[in-house]
Amino acid sequence: MADPRVAKLASILVHHSIEVKKGDVVLISSSTELAKPLVLEVYKEVVKAGGHPLTSIGFEETTNIFYRLASKEQMQNFPKIRMFEARNIDCIVNIRAAANKKALSNIDPLLISERSKVLRPISEEIVNNKRWILCNYPTNGLAQEADMSLDEYEDFVYSATNIDWNRVKKEELKLKKVLDKANEVRIVGEETNLTISIKGRKAIPCYGERNMPDGEVFLSPVEDSADGHIYYEMPAIYQGREVTGIRLKFRSGKVVDASADKNEKFLITMLDTDKGARFLGELGIGVNYGIQKFTKDILFDEKIGGTVHLAVGRSYEDAGGKNISAIHWDMIKDLRKNGAIYLDGKAIQKNGKFLI
Repeated sequence: MADPRVAKLASILVHHSIEVKKGDVVLISSSTELAKPLVLEVYKEVVKAGGHPLTSIGFEETTNIFYRLASKEQMQNFPKIRMFEARNIDCIVNIRAAANKKALSNIDPLLISERSKVLRPISEEIVNNKRWILCNYPTNGLAQEADMSLDEYEDFVYSATNIDWNRVKKEELKLKKVLDKANEVRIVGEETNLTISIKGRKAIPCYGERNMPDGEVFLSPVEDSADGHIYYEMPAIYQGREVTGIRLKFRSGKVVDASADKNEKFLITMLDTDKGARFLGELGIGVNYGIQKFTKDILFDEKIGGTVHLAVGRSYEDAGGKNISAIHWDMIKDLRKNGAIYLDGKAIQKNGKFLI
């Protein structure tokens, strides 16, 4: 018998997250075949909603094969068919179901960076112009990364996704109201004192319409405004690589100095991807206090109540962002111990607890 929690999640994704309407062309994409139960349930819901479902199911091994064997010409090849697809769908459900999150650990990061540049127009077409939702399907690989059994991880996932998102929306609108009135954000914490201008930028509350699970309020900072330094005590994971002990120094918006305790070379390579990679594309504030455990998965970790995350690279047009980059790398700062967020000099959060 199918897990009823999978069917409930599929219903939330189709009807709440992307609001499929009659006639919509919906791409259901999964990174591996392991997500089959959720893919099928989403497919059913799209059909029942009067949409036109398409499926794109990958195999984890193909990415590794490509990076190991592809020629320079193949690396630079732009997949026109994928762009045609991106332009002609109305919405997409992107399901991650990794068997091994470290599958690309031994691939040259420069190759990953170069391929990201080639594919950037496709991702930008989807992110900026389509209705999309990203979620996880529980796998042994994801459970192992989170130091949980598969049963424990399934409970963790569905307790974070199958909730009343309209109630979450009401709470987030309170935070949006104060952010929209502010000119400057200051973040303080362990080895951290960073000031960012948000003048003229509008905060976007997230309650299950882009990520699942959700629970953050984010905006795109003024591009040349970040000044100060920040230390990330939580690992930052990108393209299957885990980087720990990241320390960044900003001046006039740009990362002018960067170091890491582990995988520093990868960090620097990603920051040198293009001109926009050393500037901030996002400031997000986690408000999901139902997620307290760090799982090495940004989809969950960036929502942890009492944390903030700052992404280097591409910003979001709908958040007023103007930074262009092939990368968008979220890094999480824990403020639950001796941390604080100030808006125009007034504390709105201390030690992870809101004061508003």
